[in-house]
Amino acid sequence: MSDKLWFKDWFNSPYYHILYKKRDDKEAQFFMDALAKHLQLNASHKIWDLACGKGRHSIYLNSKRLNVIGTDLSENSIKEALKNSNDTLEFYTHDMRTPFRINYFTHVFNLFTSIGYFEDERDNLKVFKNVFQSLKPGGLFVVDFFNVLDVKACMIPDNKMIVEGIEFHICKKIENNKIIKRIEFSDKGKDYFFEEKVSLLNKFSFESMAAAAGFKLENVFGDYQLNPFDEKKSDRLILMFRKEASLSGRK
Repeated sequence: MSDKLWFKDWFNSPYYHILYKKRDDKEAQFFMDALAKHLQLNASHKIWDLACGKGRHSIYLNSKRLNVIGTDLSENSIKEALKNSNDTLEFYTHDMRTPFRINYFTHVFNLFTSIGYFEDERDNLKVFKNVFQSLKPGGLFVVDFFNVLDVKACMIPDNKMIVEGIEFHICKKIENNKIIKRIEFSDKGKDYFFEEKVSLLNKFSFESMAAAAGFKLENVFGDYQLNPFDEKKSDRLILMFRKEASLSGRK
């Protein structure tokens, strides 16, 4: 496993999808419904689901007659997502650190803690700058991340899970301002281990990157019901950044 590209190796592994197979699709759909209502999304909008995985958010949004393009670094995830593609739902393999569809989208969604993976923190800023360039003037960037204080308070250092007959041993720690999850297991006589590393980005971190890219903060919510963000109580940090119509972008 490449340490610097852990996300490429792990997200492309079939074991990643086995471990997380029980993710709550109903909760995800509820969130998409709340977003669609709040943003008054309609068929005239062009939505980029950035780091879409197998496309569960994209597929649901498209079922509401919305135009969606989903991208992800994982070739295997995109291969699966492509089974659901149609004239208004497209999927592509893409690294979020590189530009994509300049001045094209009205909305970009980065959902379910899908940023902060990089060893070089400057890469997170690259993502913001690429998103800024991809949006039309007046476009909106929605980032859904965990609330750092909640993660620290609820972190279980050592845990075991059995999924599809595989026992996953999961250890978590905080080191160098990152939450590091080590995942060990055996399958068919072979031992495996992977690591997830996610930077502990707080509201100030996101605001700083967004401002450097040219965005203006418009809203902050603390859960999938879009209730106000409370740093001490909220389980999510959902930020909405606007590319103002009068701005042309920053280099």
